Amino acid sequence: MARERLTPGPEHPITVAPADGRVVVRAGDAVVADTVSALILREAHYPPVVYLPLSDVDSSMLRESATTTYCPFKGEANYYDLVVDGGVLPDALWVYRDPYDAVATIGGHVAFYPDRVQIDTGVARAG
Repeated sequence: MARERLTPGPEHPITVAPADGRVVVRAGDAVVADTVSALILREAHYPPVVYLPLSDVDSSMLRESATTTYCPFKGEANYYDLVVDGGVLPDALWVYRDPYDAVATIGGHVAFYPDRVQIDTGVARAG
């Protein structure tokens, strides 16, 4: 059975734009990600989502999860658990490995659940 595939439009807009400044993601005291190349995805009535380049995430803290979800506007999402200080935050972040054309720029980027980590946007640079 084919999955429904939808295109953003006036009734369900999606935009992706560069984030201003630096974004740092922490789990407790541990810095999980630090980037100046984040993207902000705004979708319809949902809160904005920050997407960070996977290359700017500490890969030693990631463990692939078996969880997947599907969005008809973005495609299939794969999840990672976050392993921090001997603990595990299950399915704390996700990636669209092959996002649909309308959101292709989020390819290679991950998003974190804000209730599982601290996401600081617009962090001032030191020095």
